[in-house]
Amino acid sequence: MPPTLGPGDRPVGFQPVSSPAPVPAAPPPVTVVGIGADGWAGLPDASRTALRGADVILGGGRQLALLPAECGGARVAWPSPLRPAVPALLAEHTRAGHRIAVLASGDPMFYGIGRALAETAGPEKLRVLPHPSSVSYACARLGWPLEDTETVTLVGRPLASLAAALHHGRRLLVLSAGAATPGEVAGLLRDRGFGPSRLTVLEQLGSDREHHLTGTADDWDHPPGDPLNVIAVSCARSAGALRLGAVPGLPDAAYENDGQLTKRHVRAATLAALAPAPGELLWDVGGGSGSIAIEWMRTHRTCRAVSVERSPERAARIARNAAALGVPALRVVTAAAPAGLAGLDAPDAVFIGGGLTVPGLLDACWDALAPGGRLVANTVTLESEALLADRYRRHGGELVRLAVAHAVPVGGFTGWRQAMPVTQWSVTKQEPEE
Repeated sequence: MPPTLGPGDRPVGFQPVSSPAPVPAAPPPVTVVGIGADGWAGLPDASRTALRGADVILGGGRQLALLPAECGGARVAWPSPLRPAVPALLAEHTRAGHRIAVLASGDPMFYGIGRALAETAGPEKLRVLPHPSSVSYACARLGWPLEDTETVTLVGRPLASLAAALHHGRRLLVLSAGAATPGEVAGLLRDRGFGPSRLTVLEQLGSDREHHLTGTADDWDHPPGDPLNVIAVSCARSAGALRLGAVPGLPDAAYENDGQLTKRHVRAATLAALAPAPGELLWDVGGGSGSIAIEWMRTHRTCRAVSVERSPERAARIARNAAALGVPALRVVTAAAPAGLAGLDAPDAVFIGGGLTVPGLLDACWDALAPGGRLVANTVTLESEALLADRYRRHGGELVRLAVAHAVPVGGFTGWRQAMPVTQWSVTKQEPEE
């Protein structure tokens, strides 16, 4: 039998184990509560409990005013501009150990403050309690399937960004920036050839003050109403208005230009070679009229582009074309390349539409690409064609000649008029060999 140990005895080899240091409690998650125009009455129990228990409640002034006195936490209205203030406010109250609640309109993760909070604090630090969004309410009122309805926000975005979504027969929901937005939308629709489109303005959705206004863009004469509104648009193109499709190769007439324009059929082939994907960045070097960058951005709302153009007149024209065709976020750099490329974010793809013979330009564009990036260059001159042939031998890819002819009258008959052939080199940069 093993010996019996007394109170003061220790077995041979016994080492005392110190108590582990206490682990500080993790700060409670930031609770993000979606709230509608119906206010406190429309919140479920979980949202009400979170707001009652918060030490501090952050939100817009309109949302904070919807809370009853039983929510005793300190109410802090977001400053303007909002986004830069988010990290400091969260850090201040987290350090103090405060239980933080954030009020958001509707669904916080749908064009709401939830995105900024997730990017700042990390999604694992959030507890999100969504409310039906204004888009869900609008579709419910109109009988529109939510999955078939495109949403465009004009909150903090240029009015011109709506133009890219205009297609005959489409249904759009526009998140309004204020009371004046419905009239501004009607004006844009008229200017873009969509005057017959039917508009329904839905104000104060979900509250007992909900109100609807209807009419067409052509005859819209309603004065500004409630600033809390969503605009439903049933798109209808005017007879004779220029038709703009959803794929690259828009009509040349869609562009203001001075002749420096990648023509429609070559443009479509060029965009196919560039192969834009959501979220990617294009450098359009030698922008001309901006058509390549514009149609790159029109392929997906998250595509980005920088157009580098040395002529101030052409740079201004690029900006006008971008606004007219619904991508006002196109960045235009007025500078000569390659110097004008310095400091730009690294591209996923580069298009060179002019200036191939400028010393260092092709090398600068190639060096800026990471492995997997694409480069496409077009030219009509023998000198630049020789450069592309040399790069084709060194890096591979595809070297093609694009020839387009148009039927034109020849006396009383019809014949072909050949445009200048375009030589195109397209390549994907590979990992360097060991």
